[in-house]
Amino acid sequence: MLFVMAGGGTGGHVIPSVAVAAELCKMGHQVLFVGTRRGMEATIVPRAGYAMEWIEIGGLQRVGWQQTLKTAWQLPWSVLKSAWILRKQKAAAVFSMGGYVAAPVMMASSLLGVPMVAMEPNALPGLVTRKMAGKVKRALVSFAEAEQFFPPGRTVRTGLPVRGEFFAIRERPATGRLSILITGGSRGSRALNRAARESWPLFRQSGLAVRMVLQCGADEYEHLAREFNETQMDGEVVAFLHDMPAAYAAADLVVSRSGAGAVSELAAAGKPSVLVPFPFAADDHQRHNAEAMVRAGAARMYLEQEWSGQTFFEVVSRFSGQPEQLRDMGAAARGLAKPGAAHKAAEILLEVALQS
Repeated sequence: MLFVMAGGGTGGHVIPSVAVAAELCKMGHQVLFVGTRRGMEATIVPRAGYAMEWIEIGGLQRVGWQQTLKTAWQLPWSVLKSAWILRKQKAAAVFSMGGYVAAPVMMASSLLGVPMVAMEPNALPGLVTRKMAGKVKRALVSFAEAEQFFPPGRTVRTGLPVRGEFFAIRERPATGRLSILITGGSRGSRALNRAARESWPLFRQSGLAVRMVLQCGADEYEHLAREFNETQMDGEVVAFLHDMPAAYAAADLVVSRSGAGAVSELAAAGKPSVLVPFPFAADDHQRHNAEAMVRAGAARMYLEQEWSGQTFFEVVSRFSGQPEQLRDMGAAARGLAKPGAAHKAAEILLEVALQS
């Protein structure tokens, strides 16, 4: 059987799809990706060795009126092309990660009666997935909060595919020195970088036993690394972390944004976290993810306007005297972990295809 994988634009939409595609191929099936030449799928998918068909589609949220008009013009043609692809390939089922790239494929799938499985890793589903929620045969979710958006009986809590190395991370023994990892994603976060920089004199003056690793992105690396070295604090500033599981394993506390990938990795690693949602994420989904982690007892959340060097210093100071709280938060995070998500998703796709 052949399965069509829909979703692109960002790595967060593409990488989980590639993980599910690999599992389908192990089962002896074929996959075909549908995406745009501008998104991350244009490089990630061919590099992974999978075939692609191209459509032209843009976003609708926070894009301005010109892009909105362009997308409105592109949409019917992209739906028609997607329908042609599904018919030509005799698709057994469609797997969607949501996002604007998936919209035409999901609409074509609905029109043709091709069964759909949607993976929704955020606590608040994205616009496209919310609009198509009634059409999916199964919704694969990470958070209980997302289940209310789908018809009863159609959700399965699979979690998001996460590399096995994260699940292998064990609880760190107490060392008397709190090790903190600050990461704002591959490009870093100016807000997290600013607060970290503001905190250095406070930590230096307090004599608090901490080790700090700041992954700041390439743009701010040179001056932040120089300033950090001048503080003579324990730790380092790096532009990019090539081995994120190792960085998590070495941390007692992680300060992070709260995208779906980040919170899924924190859960898999069983790491307590302080989450500062990116305020301009679509539908404010990062805040919803962070709130779900807080409700589970796995994290603390601060809005970006609340997050400063002083706040950071105060939070770490409290945690340094309450190691049992960090252990409890880590255990709560681990309780949200869902290993084997890609394999489970492939099994559900196969099941849905055979039932149709």
